[in-house]
Amino acid sequence: MKVYGIVNCNTVKAARAWLDKRKLGYEFVDFKKTPPTEELLARWCGTFGWENVLNRRGTTWRLLPPAAQARVKDEKSAIALMREKPTVIKRPVVESGETLLSGFDEAEYAKKL
Repeated sequence: MKVYGIVNCNTVKAARAWLDKRKLGYEFVDFKKTPPTEELLARWCGTFGWENVLNRRGTTWRLLPPAAQARVKDEKSAIALMREKPTVIKRPVVESGETLLSGFDEAEYAKKL
């Protein structure tokens, strides 16, 4: 299992604590040290929709100039921004076999992991 995110994100911390409590092993991939590839982002967008992978409520998005925000109009432009600024990705993303999860929902984790 892989957990993608950033170390200081509260949602990522909660997800990791949930996994640790249940002794579910995982590899943590820090977006800041290892940004996701274009192919990986395309897969996530194909599963969740680019609008759900791009976190428009987060600080990174809110600090972008309006012109930069306006350039994000489709999956291609969203992926380009997420490659440039991976902290704009909704976190965490969990991959476990064929299972992909975005964000942290205890009930969903309990059901699917």
